[in-house]
Amino acid sequence: MQRQTIFGFGGAVTDSAAINIKYLSEEAQDNLIKMHFGSQGSRYNIIRINIAACDFSVRGYSYDDVEGDVDLVYFNLTEEDYNFKIPVIKEAIDVSPEEIYIFGSPWSPPAWMKTNGEIDGQGKLLKEMWQPYANYLVKFFQMYEDHLGVQLWGFTPENEPLISQNYTFLTTPNCVFLPEEMRDWISTVLGPTLEEAEYDRLKLMIYDYNQSLDNVHDMDPTKFILYSEACTGSHLGSVVLGAWDRGEQYVCDIIEDTNHWATGWVDWNIVLDTEGGPNWINNYVDAPVIVNATADEFYIQPLYYALSLFSRNVPRGSVHIFSDVDNDNLKTTAFINPDGEVVLIVANFSDEEHTLGVFNEDGVYVFKYTINARTWLALTYKI
Repeated sequence: MQRQTIFGFGGAVTDSAAINIKYLSEEAQDNLIKMHFGSQGSRYNIIRINIAACDFSVRGYSYDDVEGDVDLVYFNLTEEDYNFKIPVIKEAIDVSPEEIYIFGSPWSPPAWMKTNGEIDGQGKLLKEMWQPYANYLVKFFQMYEDHLGVQLWGFTPENEPLISQNYTFLTTPNCVFLPEEMRDWISTVLGPTLEEAEYDRLKLMIYDYNQSLDNVHDMDPTKFILYSEACTGSHLGSVVLGAWDRGEQYVCDIIEDTNHWATGWVDWNIVLDTEGGPNWINNYVDAPVIVNATADEFYIQPLYYALSLFSRNVPRGSVHIFSDVDNDNLKTTAFINPDGEVVLIVANFSDEEHTLGVFNEDGVYVFKYTINARTWLALTYKI
């Protein structure tokens, strides 16, 4: 049974990720970027970028911190964009064998556009700022496309719009958007503004604070679901080099998400330093690649190999197909690639090897395979 078409796999080029990459020598930078985006590397084909400051920045900022500048006369990108993110993304585009889908997510509007006058806290977007903020986002799209030389693919109007209501102690930039308020802003202001500026071609993805994948799919099967952020290490010791249990977490999560209608899976920071930063609010986590700039080195983590299992074997345009396994120690997900090849991804999370028999949808035996303990792999075959 064929299900959703796959957009791809990738990660976020945050301020912190780009800064870490640019701290390396040019040779090391090139090697690292090729490992993520090159044909011999993970072949990431999705990039997420933060629109102004997020927690993985080195400071809090917006693209217009001049209070009351509703005409956005002082709007501009920052050094984080010009010196770090844009150069890294341009090199990723250059080494990628295919188009990279690039989408942005804002954490907060400028503080003066919010009810609490801060980029963090539990403030909302002032209603009189609905139009200025829509214009703000359009300016971001225009300037990024001008500097990258390619079109953006999409955006979310707000990262985790309810996080500060559920976690009141957080100091990360955010903006509270209740579903009804976001609906009204999009339909009456943002949507028409995008259309007028000819940015209605962008994929608008809403409510990136949701994990009820089956329920969302059943509400409207014509809409796609993209898993837009994942990470590990928060409150768990941040960076742990060589932590294969964290790699298993990623594999398990990607299998579960693609089995429940996700069209792709986007990691959080593609690169961090040995502390899991930089992060201006001390919210450190782990990442697939860890940079030691002092030694001009970077370390490949099990998380990298976990995501590469999918990004290298399941190209864009593959179609998810139903799979099941009668063994609680194994997890599977399966796809048909554009060339007609079947890719069966199998993960054995137990300490023993297991033999599985593969049958097609008509119940016809195809082959058997013995998978070693603590192993994840892709089995490919023609129907």
